[in-house]
Amino acid sequence: MPGKLIQSTILHIGMRVLFLGVLLSTGIHATLAAPLSLPSTPYRYTVLDQDLSAALREFGNNLNVDVDVSSEVKGRIRGRMPSMSPRAFLDRLTDLYDLQWYYDGLVLHVTAAKEAQTRMLVLTSVRFEVFKAALDELGISDERYVVRPAPGKGLVMVSGPPRFIVLVEQTYNGLVAEAQAGPHDSGTPPKKTELMLFRGSSTVVVRDGRPEGPFSSEVPHQDSVVREPAQSQR
Repeated sequence: MPGKLIQSTILHIGMRVLFLGVLLSTGIHATLAAPLSLPSTPYRYTVLDQDLSAALREFGNNLNVDVDVSSEVKGRIRGRMPSMSPRAFLDRLTDLYDLQWYYDGLVLHVTAAKEAQTRMLVLTSVRFEVFKAALDELGISDERYVVRPAPGKGLVMVSGPPRFIVLVEQTYNGLVAEAQAGPHDSGTPPKKTELMLFRGSSTVVVRDGRPEGPFSSEVPHQDSVVREPAQSQR
């Protein structure tokens, strides 16, 4: 069952990326947002003492929404929940138990707020406007989570739950690959991409999709930095 879900997710994302390519090549603009469509009628959920993860999964079952709950989501719901809309119910649990949720168009991902991640993306071959437009067109953008450029620095800070970060990085890598595959001066090799992953005291460099290392690092760092090194000047 998990394998089928992964295949379905990959196919869904692939179709969206293909459609985005058509939009960018033809100059057509459309909104491919992936809103979490929930009914506006009150969601009545009576519980006196239940595991939080179980309640979230039951929420998805009742509304026919696939829900993936992180193992870091812990707690119990005690007492009666007031009658409210499904979205309000979800947001209330998010506030009460310090959670984050993100809907990717297929699955509602619920994680603990402490699982939020931050990335610094270095844009050299891709303009921020193109990057942000791609996120909007694919329905990845979410106003609750950060995608913010540093003026004049070519840096973009991205912060949010793990699933959001994964889709942002996949979009970034796809745009970089497209830019590298485009026309370039004869005899000039395409620029390589480099992803530096910092985890505690070790550093792993992933260059063009291939890991190198790990290497020791004296300065621990919790975030990751994605860089596209500039070509060496002749």
